[in-house]
Amino acid sequence: MEQTKALNALEPFLALSKSATAPRAAADLITRATSAPNTYLFAELLQAPQVQALASSPEYASHLALLQIFSYGTYQTYRAAPGLPSLSDAQSLKLRQLSLLTLARDRSSLSYDALQKALGLESAPQLEDLVIRAVYAGLLHATLDPARQAVQVTSISPLRDLHPGSIPDMTTALNTWSDRCNSTLADLEAQIKSIRSAAAVRAKEKRAADDKLRKMMGELREPDKKMDMQGRDSLPRRGLNKRSMLETGSLAGDETMEVDEPFLAEEQMKRVSKRKM
Repeated sequence: MEQTKALNALEPFLALSKSATAPRAAADLITRATSAPNTYLFAELLQAPQVQALASSPEYASHLALLQIFSYGTYQTYRAAPGLPSLSDAQSLKLRQLSLLTLARDRSSLSYDALQKALGLESAPQLEDLVIRAVYAGLLHATLDPARQAVQVTSISPLRDLHPGSIPDMTTALNTWSDRCNSTLADLEAQIKSIRSAAAVRAKEKRAADDKLRKMMGELREPDKKMDMQGRDSLPRRGLNKRSMLETGSLAGDETMEVDEPFLAEEQMKRVSKRKM
């Protein structure tokens, strides 16, 4: 949202740049654009042909350099460059706020002392006032920590243009990061494959162990089944044998009785004859 607001604020100056054919008019346009409220992105104005033409003007080339600092430089860059136009209060405030956005990317340099030196401020109250204004303008989210003499930044709005030489560096950094991510993903995939292979081996070994155990249990139960079958088969055979023996005994007794009966009758007749005599 802040980016859209800043781009919309710059639109009138982009329209005016088309008619600023004289170097002085283009320089005045830069002063007005960098002083206006809500203008924080200047890359499109910097690329305007009439503005770029100031590079060949000895008198107003410094205004082009000033616009470059507002686009991607800092307050320290301004102070280190000789021969630049003086800043109005509005320009000084804006350049310090833009510089604060750049400095906030390094969380280790947000002490009061470091920020005061970088922003050209003489006291802690001046720094605190600058931070409060930046937060109110939606440039960043931050809190003051007077006890620790530091600024705690939680988020930064994307309201700084990219330095011309930063894109190749960013591309290199992103490619390095991408390669590192691909390498990490490859390592993870290899680990996942190894874990799955080990799990498959364990499952196969478990199935083999279970099959072996079932086979052993079956072999142990087989003799018991055979003994049970033999015991069941022997019972009717024993009954049959006893029954056969009883029947055979009865037949033998009957035959004996049939053989003995004539013999006993003859003996009785002999005894009776002897008594008569």
